Amino acid sequence: MIRKKITIIVSSIILIALMFSCNNTEKPQQQVLQIPTIKVFQHNVPVFSEYVGNMYGKKDIPIRARVEGFLESIDFKEGTKVKKGQLLYTIDPQSLAAATNAQKSQVTAAQTELSKAKSDLERIKPLAETNAVSKSELDAAQAAYDAAVANLNAARANLKSSNIDLSYTQVKSPIDGVIGKTNANVGEFVGREPNPVILNTVSETDSVKVKFFVTEAEYIKFAKRHIEKENDTTSNKKVKKSIVKLQLADGELYNYDGKIDFVDRNIDETTGSIMVQASFPNPDGLLRPGLYSKIKVQTDEIKDAIIIPQRCLIELQGQMSVLVVNDSNKVVSRPVEVGYKAGDLAAVSEGLKVGDKIIIDALQKVRNGMVINPTDTIFTSKVFPQIKFEK
Repeated sequence: MIRKKITIIVSSIILIALMFSCNNTEKPQQQVLQIPTIKVFQHNVPVFSEYVGNMYGKKDIPIRARVEGFLESIDFKEGTKVKKGQLLYTIDPQSLAAATNAQKSQVTAAQTELSKAKSDLERIKPLAETNAVSKSELDAAQAAYDAAVANLNAARANLKSSNIDLSYTQVKSPIDGVIGKTNANVGEFVGREPNPVILNTVSETDSVKVKFFVTEAEYIKFAKRHIEKENDTTSNKKVKKSIVKLQLADGELYNYDGKIDFVDRNIDETTGSIMVQASFPNPDGLLRPGLYSKIKVQTDEIKDAIIIPQRCLIELQGQMSVLVVNDSNKVVSRPVEVGYKAGDLAAVSEGLKVGDKIIIDALQKVRNGMVINPTDTIFTSKVFPQIKFEK
């Protein structure tokens, strides 16, 4: 009987403790996430066509061995900047120096011969005036003098040519630029095929050129558009040139826009295309000849397009969608049709309207139907800095 009472008391104590514990347990409130959003608006968006091109320096000057001989020294560091007039290579000058000395002796002999001929002529002239010598002797003396003058001039010309050849044994840079890898080594005979004739190349790279090809149909389209712009009398503004951008091998766009400065005179009959050249400034020295070059040329413009940052887009099985925040701050997934992508922006043709609020970041943290705390965010396009999503 006593044991039964004790059991009832213990059970009651446990029941009371459990009831007290349950009454003091509160459900945690669900945290509302702050998620960055932007508002959709309209803006003109340029349309670009892409081409693969070849990159060159502003000037690419081959360094040639203009005389034959053994390469005596290499006087620069490969892949570095060189100055105009800087010594690059030295070719053994001994044979050319000997030839120059021989020409100097020829000049000396010619000068001696001229001095004798001049003296003879000055001696015979007075005698001929008094008929002390015949006219034929005077003519012979005059001819000998004229021949000596000609011989001296020829000897001096040969000496000058020999000095020029001797100067070519010191190969100097013709421009300021970046020099590449040498094609010849010290001790190698250069200047005669099949031995190296082009020893190196120096490139001026403060700006670079990119050459690419467009089809005949594309060229006609571009040309017509340009003519229409020039003939547009409805605006007093100057004709805007097409924007030219450069995409690098890492997928990033180059920081500086380029300009088209050359279109070839004719269509290549074998390929049906025409060569176009664009130039880009290179103040940081990032670009080098031979780099992979994808050119983006503005070919049109979409007026008043509904635009969003590309990073707002979610792609699932080929269907594009965005996360829209409604008036109740609830996230709603909405399918969209993307008409065109330009840089880091996308022009949406269906699914959005001006003023819609969409999520730009933290897409993986939210889901359809979730209530969030939207935070207005500023977004500026890196490719088109004039396009900015304000708060």
